[in-house]
Amino acid sequence: MKAIVQDRYGPADVLELRDIDPPRVGDDDVLVRVRAAGVDPGVWHLMTGLPYPVRLGYGLRRPRHRVPGMDLAGVVEAVGRRVTRFAPGDEVYGTGAGSYAEYALAPQHKLARKPAALTFAEAAAIPVSGQTALTAVRDAATVRPDQRVLVIGAGGGVGSYAVQLATAAGAHVTGVCGPSKSDLVTSLGAIDVIDHTREDITDRGVRYDVIVDTAGNRTLTHLRRALTPTGTLVLVGGEAATGKLLQGFDRQLRALLLSPLVGQRLIPLVAKESSENLDALTALVDAGRLRPVLDRSWPLAEAADAIRHLRGGHARGKNVVLP
Repeated sequence: MKAIVQDRYGPADVLELRDIDPPRVGDDDVLVRVRAAGVDPGVWHLMTGLPYPVRLGYGLRRPRHRVPGMDLAGVVEAVGRRVTRFAPGDEVYGTGAGSYAEYALAPQHKLARKPAALTFAEAAAIPVSGQTALTAVRDAATVRPDQRVLVIGAGGGVGSYAVQLATAAGAHVTGVCGPSKSDLVTSLGAIDVIDHTREDITDRGVRYDVIVDTAGNRTLTHLRRALTPTGTLVLVGGEAATGKLLQGFDRQLRALLLSPLVGQRLIPLVAKESSENLDALTALVDAGRLRPVLDRSWPLAEAADAIRHLRGGHARGKNVVLP
């Protein structure tokens, strides 16, 4: 099969398109014929091995998984003997290992049936970013009707879902994004948009009940100024441009230490991936309350370009790779 392969950590040029053997199906595995695979920041972190703590789980000197990619949508090709939820021919979506390939393995508890109304490309744009946003909005922040919610990075992958999920929960959502994405964020349900190139989140004097920060480049002190005294700040990742040790993830550590000492809840997000979460997202899609936002589709051979495009902050919503 054709797959994107990396033998070492590094920038996007470490990725090569090669012919390799298909993965072997274990007892608990689902082998998926990949029709589309999502592009998200996690792929970049695993590709580069940065920040360095990533390597503790994915290989100290070289990546343990040579084929990158987590999001996927496709058709079940084969199942292991202990798999009960899926059968060959089922159309599925979810997260697996090595989705930048013609075939990928996924555990059955991280898959769900593909929403019938979505294309494979649209479905592949949901799993990682959609479940991250769901965990942030529903589980961490427990957003309620009439709360004021600020979503930073509202035009990106996680942010575009967070805007929709908070709106679906009945909140009054303000999105923070660049000028080229303001129309998109409004169309997703935000009642107001802050152009971060012209205005700071504290300029209006508004305090928010919930802030979901997907951008990762503002200090905790700055964010807390825009939060109510008992509000909730959810930190989704950390994307500082410099430093190989933590690259902005030190904010999560500081938030964890500071939260018990202040009235505000400061929550470093740990996203949960499960078939139950995917089913919840599917229900919202079917009800017309959630839609994936596709920026571009890239052929498998151009996966490195897709990752560069994402890393440059250019994406409106999600990008996908098409094997």
